[in-house]
Order: sequence, then structure tokens, then C-alpha cells
Amino acid sequence: MKRAVLVIAFIGLVSNIFAQSKYIDRAGSASFFSASLVEDIEAKNNQVVSIIDIESGELVASMLMKSFNFRKALMQEHFNENYIESDKFPKATFKGRITNLSEFDVTKDGKYSWDISGDITIHGETKSISVKVNALVDKGTIKAEALFPLVVKDFGIEIPRLARNNIAEEVEVTLSFRYLPMQDKK
Repeated sequence: MKRAVLVIAFIGLVSNIFAQSKYIDRAGSASFFSASLVEDIEAKNNQVVSIIDIESGELVASMLMKSFNFRKALMQEHFNENYIESDKFPKATFKGRITNLSEFDVTKDGKYSWDISGDITIHGETKSISVKVNALVDKGTIKAEALFPLVVKDFGIEIPRLARNNIAEEVEVTLSFRYLPMQDKK
């Protein structure tokens, strides 16, 4: 009888560990900043979904482009209609992997540095990127932040000649996630 209880407890523990290999953030944030001679442009999106599998190191993220909020309504309108063409290209996605996963231990609280490589798709164009991510494990949660540049023309986004002094060719992107263990829906 004791053995049966121990086996059942062990199976429950193992299945709980495997269920927690995936972490999710349904309200991550993405922002970008464009510095130019005429004016700075800044926007933030607090509806970014991301899942990370800490066993394989696979990471995916997705966001709706119309969820970016700007200081000025006209900037938001131009962003969605003229540059990103949000009706035609509604999402931006990232699919990648932590390449130095062996240096990360989700069971130990502390600071970690991830090297992530993968493909980012914006405006229908996909590019390979590598990004450094600062991660903090604290009592079962993983906080991750990254800051990196993206070149606008790499994603087929045309900046009209008249607007070239208003919009930078390279934007600074900031991502922030707070991953929690993903619960299996049974």
C-alpha cells in the first residue's frame, strides 16, 4: 500500500514538473522609440503574448500591431495605415530559441543572460535576429527584458521622402515579459 502511494505521489510530482516546463505571459509589453531631427516617436503595446519552453529553449511571441498606442492619434493612424499596413499585416511574430540554455536554471532564483536567436516577422517580412535578454528568476516567475535595434527598411516598410526627417531608419525596440508556469487545461 505504501509503495502504491509513493508511486502515485511520484507520478504526480513528475507530471507537475513536466507541466511546468512551459511558461507564459499573456500581457507582455513591447515598445519602440524612433529618434529623429524633427520629433521623437514612441509607442507601447501591452498585449504581447509569449510562451517559453524551458526544457527545449523554444520561445514564441506574437502581438497585434493595432495594439500599439501612441502619444498622438495621428501618429497611430499613420503607423497603422501608411507604414505597417495593419489591416494587411495584423501581427508581428517571433519564433526562436535560447542558445545558451545550459546556463539557465529555473529552479534557482537569480539573474541570467540569455542569447536568443530566431526569426522575427513584421509587415510580412521575416528576418533572422540574435538578441541578448536579461532574465530574472524569482520564486517561480521569470522576468525577461531585451533592448535591440530594428532597421525599418529590412521589413519592407517605406518611408516617404517627405517624412524621412520625421522617422528614423532604425528604431529601438524594448520587450518585457513576466512568465508564469503554464497550467495544463484538462
